Amino acid sequence: MSRVTLVAAIGRAVFLAAHPLRQQSPADPAPSSLGRVEVENALGAGWDFAGPYAAAPDAAIIGYRDLGGTGVDLRVAASTVVTVVIEFGGRELIVDDTGGRQHLGAFAVGLPMAAMRVRGEYAECVEIRMSPIRAHSLLGVAATDLGCGAVPLAELWGPGVERLREQLASAATWEERFALTRSMLAHRATPLRAPDPEVIAAWQRILGSGGQARVGELAESLGWSRKRLWARFESQIGLTPKRAAMLVRFRRAARGLLEGRPGAEVAAVCGYTDQAHLSRDVAIFADRTPGALHAGDLPGIAVDRYRAWGTFFQSPA
Repeated sequence: MSRVTLVAAIGRAVFLAAHPLRQQSPADPAPSSLGRVEVENALGAGWDFAGPYAAAPDAAIIGYRDLGGTGVDLRVAASTVVTVVIEFGGRELIVDDTGGRQHLGAFAVGLPMAAMRVRGEYAECVEIRMSPIRAHSLLGVAATDLGCGAVPLAELWGPGVERLREQLASAATWEERFALTRSMLAHRATPLRAPDPEVIAAWQRILGSGGQARVGELAESLGWSRKRLWARFESQIGLTPKRAAMLVRFRRAARGLLEGRPGAEVAAVCGYTDQAHLSRDVAIFADRTPGALHAGDLPGIAVDRYRAWGTFFQSPA
């Protein structure tokens, strides 16, 4: 086995252990069957949630519908996954990000450096999360081309997006909608569009370390110079290794804060020098204070969406 293959294999094992998709067990439903969301609905009976559903390697889907007219108003923090949202109820979502305001029926978001706000009425959505190492294969563009805001999905997938929205609207069940979405992803997938094995291994090491891996040590372990790793990683993942590590550490901290753990404890466990350091990163990636990242202070849709994702991609906001 070559050095590169060995590094990638080790990195993959670390990734699955520390940042997993839910692993299939004999008691789990088959991948082709529907996994209903078992959550204590914070919004009452007005919302219908379904999923998560394995969509492709390193990708999963959930679905939600606003049946009671509660409305969606989400402030979404930067994440370690690439996200695709497809509204199929015949309406558009209002997306405010660093580029301004857009009215979108479907969009993709890379690894943004600032929070965004998503709003809508009677929203009916399918939401896909995928590892950035799969994004080029499934979306057809390199991670850097996604930028730091919402990209209209039609710019990536063309007219097939509107056809998919119509098909999702016509489907009678979540199982049908997820099957349609999975079929689209399978059609779009191009296995040749994949990051370098060294980049994949570096990303997985960053995830496995909770964002505390050092760039110099990563480069040395991969047999690359620091400069080469920096350039290749940024072009293929969308962030520099240092920024990616900051983001992964923030996501780990956000999970602790959402669980109600004290800020001082979260800062110490996640490797921040002090609470001020934690507060700075929360402001960068979520545009909030640590105290505002508490499940009791979030809109019900945000809490239910977090619960719906469960153990798929440990990325709660």
